[in-house]
Amino acid sequence: MLGLVCDPVAGLVEVPCVVRNASAAAIAFAAAQIALARVDSVIPVDEVIDAMGEIGASMEARYKETAQGGLAATPTAQQIAKRTLIRDIDVLPNDQPEGLR
Repeated sequence: MLGLVCDPVAGLVEVPCVVRNASAAAIAFAAAQIALARVDSVIPVDEVIDAMGEIGASMEARYKETAQGGLAATPTAQQIAKRTLIRDIDVLPNDQPEGLR
């Protein structure tokens, strides 16, 4: 999943994150089985982490959970965003409890 773009449609995590997280859970299960079988990694974990950092640093900001790139930028996603009620809520009314302001 190195470099996977996750830009939630309409700023919500249902698309594509739910499917991505389910895939990640399956990968984690397989990784646990591989570890229990004592299969060694070809690339040392420190190098994998460094590669992930390099990829993250080189990705454009619009692909980093901004809802401005990836699937969020498709025509269908833009239509969904227009119909979504929860968007860009910066200020709640003053009658909200202190913890919600």
